[in-house]
Amino acid sequence: MVNLHRDVVIIGAGPSGLTAAVELHKAGLSVAVLEARDRVGGRTWTRNIDGAVLEIGGQWVSPDQTALIALLDELGLETYSRYREGESVYIGPTGVRTRYTGDMFPVDEQTAAEMERLIGILDGLAAEVGPEEPWAHPAARELDTVSFDAWLRQQSSNEEACSNIGLFIAGGMLTKPAHAFSALQAVLMAASAGSFSHLVDEDFILDKRVIGGMQQVSERLAAHLGEDVILEAPVRTLRWSPDGGPSVTAISDRATVTARYAIMAVPPNLYTRVSFDPPLPRRQHQMHQHQSLGLVIKVHAVYADPFWRRDGLSGTGFSASSLVQEVYDNSNYDDGRGTLVGFISDEKADYAFSLPEEERRRVILESIAGFLGDQALSPEVYYESDWGSEEWTRGAYAASFDLGGLHRYGPDARAAVGPIHWSCSDLAAEGYQHVDGAVRMGQRTAAAILAAVELNGDAVQHAAGEPAAEAMFLPSRKQASYEH
Repeated sequence: MVNLHRDVVIIGAGPSGLTAAVELHKAGLSVAVLEARDRVGGRTWTRNIDGAVLEIGGQWVSPDQTALIALLDELGLETYSRYREGESVYIGPTGVRTRYTGDMFPVDEQTAAEMERLIGILDGLAAEVGPEEPWAHPAARELDTVSFDAWLRQQSSNEEACSNIGLFIAGGMLTKPAHAFSALQAVLMAASAGSFSHLVDEDFILDKRVIGGMQQVSERLAAHLGEDVILEAPVRTLRWSPDGGPSVTAISDRATVTARYAIMAVPPNLYTRVSFDPPLPRRQHQMHQHQSLGLVIKVHAVYADPFWRRDGLSGTGFSASSLVQEVYDNSNYDDGRGTLVGFISDEKADYAFSLPEEERRRVILESIAGFLGDQALSPEVYYESDWGSEEWTRGAYAASFDLGGLHRYGPDARAAVGPIHWSCSDLAAEGYQHVDGAVRMGQRTAAAILAAVELNGDAVQHAAGEPAAEAMFLPSRKQASYEH
């Protein structure tokens, strides 16, 4: 156990916490980052599974994610485009498989018109509501007290159109059934990406990947901090001063850090893993009970070659009614093998997890084969990312409010409590639930603490000459990427 004195202690070594730490360090403040896992990266994780490099967590970069793109450039990381040449596949509610090109699903004329109309309505609402303060819109309470499922059916009687539009938010983003979150939460998701049209355009939202994996963002940020990143150090208690000058003490399994400020850089569902002394205000306790993560299985299947391309297929498939609701070509840069990634969300994931392992694999691969053919049944490598069972995440992709929670508690989600600040992609405006949002929140939180330091006239506590954490706490980049 080491005892450290720092200006800021950061709890969580994902992209948000490490971005904040590096920004504060650049500004001359001393920091310590405490991470519960044996690796950095949070919900980004690049692993070698049976000889295949797989992106277990977040991986895509879209053109509007300017904060992430700028950071990738600063860190010297390059990107490459997702393969998308050829026809896509749509499986409708009757189970009929149709190949198509273009942006719109190959549905009948009436359904297509309804989908376009619903997208237009949602684009308009997203522009009006915006990502920064959706609770401030005049219709916020009205939109927040009706489920997205019910709201869609208030707008249209076309079931296929409603199901397809719901897929983009429920299955593709929030990973909860559309009856479990509000229309306002759906509009926020669209606004955070610039528009609902962006969410339905897979060539935009799933544009590029990082060569070598997204986890490198966290690994390279951590490298700037060296021994100030301490792994396998879950914080058990955070003592803080509600009165007077800022002061916190973070007590973890491997280090105790006394600091002026703390950043909780973990998803809201994990706040309760820390015992706050004194307890947080009532408002915080109530709010945290109304935020939860969804559930998704990210399926990786690696083949000797991308066989679907020989058939003129892009590897992209959609179906609101299939077990696997989305599938994409996820082949690695300069790798002759073909990799598919599929997603199974919310209640469909519940069903899949109810099956024995071998049966679950069989039905999942059969669902993928429904899009791309029987060759999909026999991958060389098969792996399921299950963040719902991961101790320090417990869901995917990000936290959202339950029905009525966003307009009620949203204004308090990012508000500091004394010396304690909050930073994660779950709280972002632009880039909500993406790595871009995590980076933006890290930058935003660091700026808020620097402003507080200047306002309070605090003297910074540079760490030169005091005991540092042992180097063994920070594995090499290779270990951080591939150990599990």
